[in-house]
Amino acid sequence: MNITLTDEALQWFKNEMEVETGDTIRFYARYGGSSPLHEGFSLGMTREEPLEMGVHTEADGVTYYIEQKDLWFFNDYNLHVDVDVQLYELKYDYVK
Repeated sequence: MNITLTDEALQWFKNEMEVETGDTIRFYARYGGSSPLHEGFSLGMTREEPLEMGVHTEADGVTYYIEQKDLWFFNDYNLHVDVDVQLYELKYDYVK
């Protein structure tokens, strides 16, 4: 599995979360909401230090990752992070 972020998503993180070189952003499975992969669960995101990184990618000195314990959520899909231009919020696609 891979994590990819568009240039627009990287800019969103800089503008909205003020990420800087050395920061770590975690994507995680959270109870509540829904996703195309699991009813009753949705994807959350937070600035947090990793405990046991399962998958990660680095862009502009920032590490974006998923903990090993949250990999079940993705069912072997890749996570593609983009921005909804109308709402100016993150949008997640799950790609085989």
